[in-house]
Amino acid sequence: MVNHQTLGGPPAALSPEDLAALRADLLEQRLFRREQLRQLAAPRPSRAGGPRREAAARAEVRAKLAASARMVLADVEAALTRMAEGRYGVCHLCRRPLPLEHLTIVPQARYCDGCRRGRDAER
Repeated sequence: MVNHQTLGGPPAALSPEDLAALRADLLEQRLFRREQLRQLAAPRPSRAGGPRREAAARAEVRAKLAASARMVLADVEAALTRMAEGRYGVCHLCRRPLPLEHLTIVPQARYCDGCRRGRDAER
């Protein structure tokens, strides 16, 4: 079944095929982020005679990458939980269905574009 939407109209409900494809994307992201975190946690051989400032900068970048990967992993896990509970694909604020096009790009999305922009403007 293809999920057809009219431009400007409300998003259609996700079909079982849409959900299966989105779940596969989320599971792939989860594997990727877990592997990324494993690699970032692996000890790095120190370069003999390398400047300490460079080593500190590399460690800081690795820490920021790990924090970002943990954040995305948590969002992916939360999306998989919502999917298992039948609450996936609905905006957390306005409770409207999220467009398939949006979920295809960001399958762990929690908010529609309008609510996300409103949240971003408040910050």
